[in-house]
Amino acid sequence: MLETEKAYIAGIIDGEGSIMLTRFHKNQYHSPCVSISSTDIELLEWVKKTTGIGKIINKKNYDEEKHKNSYTYRVIYDDAISLLREIEPYLVIQQKKLRAQHILNYYKKITPRNGRYSDELRKLKEQFYMDFMIL
Repeated sequence: MLETEKAYIAGIIDGEGSIMLTRFHKNQYHSPCVSISSTDIELLEWVKKTTGIGKIINKKNYDEEKHKNSYTYRVIYDDAISLLREIEPYLVIQQKKLRAQHILNYYKKITPRNGRYSDELRKLKEQFYMDFMIL
């Protein structure tokens, strides 16, 4: 990505996006997730094409007479970490910048590749999540 594209995507995330830790499966620890919700599908398609990662999900519209169709661009796991690495320098909103930095600085250190957690790693993972939620 060009630096201007990274900065633009960071601005979109600052305004309309979320940086979260989300549980995607019942028996799993929370994992990195970056999402942008919008009624403008063209914007989300541009973000997806520019980053080369992620997925666009249609949100259910229960009343099309009152509401526009809405979509969410979502990037998870290692792709979310890669995206955060690219855009973090350009984030302006302090909470989002701190959340991005927390994930970048600690997530990989406390997440074993084989998914097997020692008691010590389990405690670190739980503390990481609690610290993240305070941000």
